[in-house]
Amino acid sequence: MKTWLKCIAVTATVAAIAVVAPYTAQAAPYCGITWGSLEKSAGTLSDDPLFDVRAGRHGCYDRLVMDFDGSAAGYTVRYVSSVPAQGSGNAIPLRGGAFLEIALKAPAYDPATGTPTYTPANPKELVNVSGWATFRQASWGGSFEGYTTIGLGVRARLPFRVFTLAGPGDGSRLVIDVAHQW
Repeated sequence: MKTWLKCIAVTATVAAIAVVAPYTAQAAPYCGITWGSLEKSAGTLSDDPLFDVRAGRHGCYDRLVMDFDGSAAGYTVRYVSSVPAQGSGNAIPLRGGAFLEIALKAPAYDPATGTPTYTPANPKELVNVSGWATFRQASWGGSFEGYTTIGLGVRARLPFRVFTLAGPGDGSRLVIDVAHQW
């Protein structure tokens, strides 16, 4: 009888583990993040110029924000082996284990006059991300024939999302969030 009860107890324990294990293996993504790491692209070419780049840290991700004087309608953001500079195609030197190419379908100059609307103080360090969880370096890739490139070095190939926000005023913002982990 004791052997029979032991067999039932072992069988019940194994069955319980088999039922619970798949559920715990599919726990919710980190911070609820379900973004993925594939290319994100939208919009068309715009004459509304870029005028600022800034960054912020959040509990689950680092954020890069590009401010436009008008619509931030067009972009392609993707992981690449190296980020090419506008005009020359030369690789932009970046720190990090992975690189995001941010290709804006907008100039960083006034299309009517050619006057720059965004001139970074240090093209190699657009924002100070020293000590951040995910970002390692944001670097200027230039603006040429209506397109603008920014290279973003990150710790590793991590999930990211891209979206636009209206404002302030008549302007808009392109936002790129890169998760701290999968």
